[in-house]
Amino acid sequence: MPPAFPGFAHHRVPVADGVSLHAAVGGSGTPIVLLHGFPQTHLMWRHVAADLAADHTVICPDLRGYGASDKPADPDGTAYAKRAMAADIVALARALGHTRFALAGHDRGALVAFRAALDHPAAVTHLACLDVLPTLDTWEALHGTTGAVGFHLYLMAQPPGLPERMIAAAPDLFFGHFLDLWAGDPQALPADVRAAYLDACREAVPSIVADYRASAGIDVDHDRADRAAGRRLRMPVTVIQQDWGAALGFDAAALWREWADDLRHTTVTCGHFMAEEAPADIVKALRDLLARRTASR
Repeated sequence: MPPAFPGFAHHRVPVADGVSLHAAVGGSGTPIVLLHGFPQTHLMWRHVAADLAADHTVICPDLRGYGASDKPADPDGTAYAKRAMAADIVALARALGHTRFALAGHDRGALVAFRAALDHPAAVTHLACLDVLPTLDTWEALHGTTGAVGFHLYLMAQPPGLPERMIAAAPDLFFGHFLDLWAGDPQALPADVRAAYLDACREAVPSIVADYRASAGIDVDHDRADRAAGRRLRMPVTVIQQDWGAALGFDAAALWREWADDLRHTTVTCGHFMAEEAPADIVKALRDLLARRTASR
């Protein structure tokens, strides 16, 4: 592993039956948990975490199924439900001594963070989601040929067998495609970091596919149930996105307002890997979020 987190300790923490997460933990003060996206690991937060650790306890785990965390089998399609992955994060924070914490996620990690905030509102004080829509809204936003931008969502939604075999046949080509395509500034992903991402993904094809497959099934069911029940995010929420809405024909801020009472939504001009391409901007946004008042519990 590249020496990405000087001053951070690395922990392996049991969070569920047969599942332990790897996490880098550093700093002191009020806690914030940072969740990585695809096709990455906790390493994506290396710049942001170093800054926030000056006055916060910063917890950067590898999600279930990614990096150095456990990758349980998924015989019934529930092991990688965002509900299960979110429960991992709450258990991780609690094991490290934090019953309440701020939570920020990028890409897949943002979907886990979103679910954690809905399922565990007493635990999540502030929420930041980077470059996603909620799962239900993502599927509803993809239409016609413009939906081809999300081809990987459809590929990994297929029943077990075919997508795993196709991706495992050329994993570096598959995962590297997204690292190359989505980076606005390729220099933000230096060779050692890119190699670390590819190494981690190569060893996690079945669990990564299972994570995406859950987002075409059980995760949508959970989102629909919450929408029907009127469940909303009551904590301060910050959403930072590329302007996909302009390209695909949806109003991202309006979609997020359907979920969040206290929303600040901004778009950026950097690429998808914004915590690595524009870390100072992400740090500022997170610090601004943490300064917002949250409801007392």
